[in-house]
Amino acid sequence: MKDLFFRFWQQHQDYITNLAQKLLFAAAVAAGGKLLAHIIGKIIHRAAARLPRFDETLASILRIAITYALIIICAIIILDAFGVNTASLIALLGAAGVAVGLALKDTLSNIASGIILLFLRSYRKGDFIEFGSFSGTVKHMDLFATTLETGDGVYICAPNSSIWGAPLKNYTRNHRRRMDIPVGISYTDSIDTAFRVMREIIDHEKRLLPEPAPQVMVQNLGESSVTILLRAWAHTDHYWPAYWDTLRLVKEKIEAAGLTIPYPQHDIHIIR
Repeated sequence: MKDLFFRFWQQHQDYITNLAQKLLFAAAVAAGGKLLAHIIGKIIHRAAARLPRFDETLASILRIAITYALIIICAIIILDAFGVNTASLIALLGAAGVAVGLALKDTLSNIASGIILLFLRSYRKGDFIEFGSFSGTVKHMDLFATTLETGDGVYICAPNSSIWGAPLKNYTRNHRRRMDIPVGISYTDSIDTAFRVMREIIDHEKRLLPEPAPQVMVQNLGESSVTILLRAWAHTDHYWPAYWDTLRLVKEKIEAAGLTIPYPQHDIHIIR
């Protein structure tokens, strides 16, 4: 057995040595690629933690893209080291990519839309958005689809192309929002009294921002009422609580001041 192994070594020594060198080189390339992907992933993670405009979703997509790119590069280097004609392989992969692209054009459209949405930063995780007939809070986004949760807890998974192809409203993007609260008073009521009540409500509600300054105005002279409009700004996080509390205060204070919120009515004159 020993003699057999020795003769085999004598006959194939060069081939075995060359193969061992190639295997060691392939292992070194694979390890180096994995280490480089790990280092780049850490750099991206730190950048996402330090930069407020660097979204977590974008960081995840970049890590995945860089990892796959390094895998492809390492595979080409290893195949080239083993004598594989990588030029022909790359041409073959290119042709296969074109065929797959034609077959999966809708999927690639979602990927392209996802990349555009990520780099334009139209929304991020946690934003409340509206597009088409759908609205909800963004829970997750990847290259293919965006997952939303509506206000009543319904799960929505929307392809990225459907979001990119429609006008998008992002209710969380800006740090402040304006609220308009109209209230109707009778034509016999005093407008000055209504203005005073509205300004007392503004002074009472501390969540309303002083800048831009709140406004009180006559919005409309309707068929059965004079519409007084309270217009104010609030931080996005406080918008709905401030809006609901202010709306309740408007009704209470208007009635407490002796003003009337009239019902829609029509006067009918009978001529004989």
